[in-house]
Amino acid sequence: MTDALHLPGLGPEPEPEPLDGTGRNSTTFAVEVVRSARRKRTVGAQLHAGVLKVTVPTWMSSAETEMWTEKMAASFRRKMSAERIDLAARATTLARRYQLARARDIRWADDMVSRWGSCTTTTGHIRISTRLAAFPDWVIDYVIVHELAHLEVAGHGPDFWQLANRYPKAERAIGYLIAKAGEDDTGTDSSRM
Repeated sequence: MTDALHLPGLGPEPEPEPLDGTGRNSTTFAVEVVRSARRKRTVGAQLHAGVLKVTVPTWMSSAETEMWTEKMAASFRRKMSAERIDLAARATTLARRYQLARARDIRWADDMVSRWGSCTTTTGHIRISTRLAAFPDWVIDYVIVHELAHLEVAGHGPDFWQLANRYPKAERAIGYLIAKAGEDDTGTDSSRM
């Protein structure tokens, strides 16, 4: 059985829109909800040909189904946005521009719940939460600069902030992250990058 479920922000058109002002393609897709007697406890989702097919157990209430469908759609939008952003090129440009250490490797991470980013100083590896992919570029750039600064200074002392604040929109980006953390039910602390 298939439910027709309309979710705000998810257009019916499966065709990608032209690039928006941020240089990213739209992440709009149609949503189809399928109730399955075979699915007992979990919710699944697959994106194919511009349609996100969300499969839920037959016993699930309409409210729960809508909540899970919105959650799955948000997750797929983040992943689609993340795929369009070349982190390595951005990190190299930012390191050069603000005279910071260069990352050996920088990647998106799906499993970051309580942090926006992380860095391993011994290896030079940086991970950026895919939740940031939907944020403005200047916020993503700040988190990258923040992690690049950690490649030189591990803690959050004055030497660290001197490096991180080379990014001219640092204060504004921190404010944005604090506001987003307040909207987020995961309890993400903007200071935990």
